[in-house]
Amino acid sequence: MSKRRIVMLQIIIVFVLTLAGCSSNKEATSAAAVQEAVNKKDTALIYATPKDINDMNPHLYTGAMSAQGMVFESLVENTKDGIKPALAESWDISADHKEYTFHLRKNVTFHDGEPFNAKAVKQNLDAVQANASKHAWIKFSTKIVKSEAIDDSTFKLVLSEPYAPALLELSMTRPYVFLSPKDFVNGSTKDGVSGYNGTGPYKLTAHKTNEYATFEANPSYWGGEPKIKKITAKVLPSGETTLLALQKGEINFVFTDDRGTDSIDVDAMNQLAASGNYQLVRSESMNTKMLVANSSKTDSAVSETAVREAIWYAIDRQSISKNIFNSTETPANSLFSSNVNYANVELKQRGYDPEAAKNFLQQAGWTSESGTSVRMKNGKKMAISMYYDSNSPSQKTQAEFIQNSLKNIGIQLVIVGEDSTSIAKRRATGDYDLLFNQTWGLAYDPQSTIAAFTTESSYLYTTKGIAKADELYKKINEVTLSTDENSRTSLYADIMRIVHDEAVFIPLTNGRVTLVAPKNLKSISFKQTQFELPFEQMHFE
Repeated sequence: MSKRRIVMLQIIIVFVLTLAGCSSNKEATSAAAVQEAVNKKDTALIYATPKDINDMNPHLYTGAMSAQGMVFESLVENTKDGIKPALAESWDISADHKEYTFHLRKNVTFHDGEPFNAKAVKQNLDAVQANASKHAWIKFSTKIVKSEAIDDSTFKLVLSEPYAPALLELSMTRPYVFLSPKDFVNGSTKDGVSGYNGTGPYKLTAHKTNEYATFEANPSYWGGEPKIKKITAKVLPSGETTLLALQKGEINFVFTDDRGTDSIDVDAMNQLAASGNYQLVRSESMNTKMLVANSSKTDSAVSETAVREAIWYAIDRQSISKNIFNSTETPANSLFSSNVNYANVELKQRGYDPEAAKNFLQQAGWTSESGTSVRMKNGKKMAISMYYDSNSPSQKTQAEFIQNSLKNIGIQLVIVGEDSTSIAKRRATGDYDLLFNQTWGLAYDPQSTIAAFTTESSYLYTTKGIAKADELYKKINEVTLSTDENSRTSLYADIMRIVHDEAVFIPLTNGRVTLVAPKNLKSISFKQTQFELPFEQMHFE
């Protein structure tokens, strides 16, 4: 073999070996990339939400509570076993129930590195109280007369009078949670903040309005760094779009959000669970989903107790539970479910009975005229408007079902879908006949829902038109002041009977938090609220 041919052969061999090496390296790189992607996937969750997280200022009310709950924390936490420590390790209550002294956790920092201490607690509490009118619906806010940072780890609150739900209201997702003082604007939070640095297990690291928000694990979290390292809230329309995103792997987690909106319906959830790739997990009963009637709207038929009772009797809750929620929610027969404190009260039973509904209307003067299916009274047709959240498939379906049910007893029900902001405005101004709503939930009830009976932004227009409105409000005030358990039990029973007898809250189902999650996601649990999930406890197997 010539020298030239030998050299050429050597070049070819080197070239082939080089190619083989490149191929091997490429395969190794590819395998590493795949493994990295798998590892990333197994430390991250992407969930669908039909609405943006909005302004996360924890001292106001525009932000998504599910997101705020990841970032901000309170002094105490409401659990199934009662009030437990959170940022406060322990607390003392004075004999007259007017002074609360909190002993704070040491070595806790905000996401920006600022120390969490009694001075920061005072700054936050004072910032909330400086916007008093915004928080008047929380009775606790009207009782605080003094806050004091005794030393770095001791903080005292002084109240004007005893207030039994004080710790419960301090445990709420907002407003009594803590933001780094560096995020305050001119020493305040009421006109906006410059950042969202809390002490929670996750910190907000990216946000593109109406597209997504990204939360990353807090490596310095006092409770230990979460195993789920990244959580993304992706804004997607409810229904088919979200289902397709799940099927394509663009998102991997869905849950009923704090605004009562379900991103996919029950059939879609069951379909995903049946695929074997997802699990369907539900909490115990958290709230009561209901229709609220505007008793104060004198030009509407719903201002009449008999009409409200007729509507109650005309709705088949069993059918709603079975056919709309596939029995994932149970029929509700009262404002609060039996697992709510103080709610074990004997109340008038109103089952599904269309004939009884017709009799109530007939006796109230709403009669069926010949040639028309809609009842009349004094020459006026019985037409009622009902508003539902257009982002909620289940509310729309229920609205159509109820519309047909009321048609059968001679009521013309006009149903209108609007966004949640518009509905909140109607609730606050009294511009409604009927609308969908839900109780606050286990962590807050009965005190928070009942306190909201007197609040314009919540249920004032629902309750103020009833005959016993003054008596109702008097008892609500008394129960917030009483520290005697027997007295509180009796007062709550009276309050529940008054609104039940007046049928201003027409219950539909007892709601639960429902989530669709990857099959290998473990340690899934629920808080006492319908607003938050303990993502920090979850991990992939």
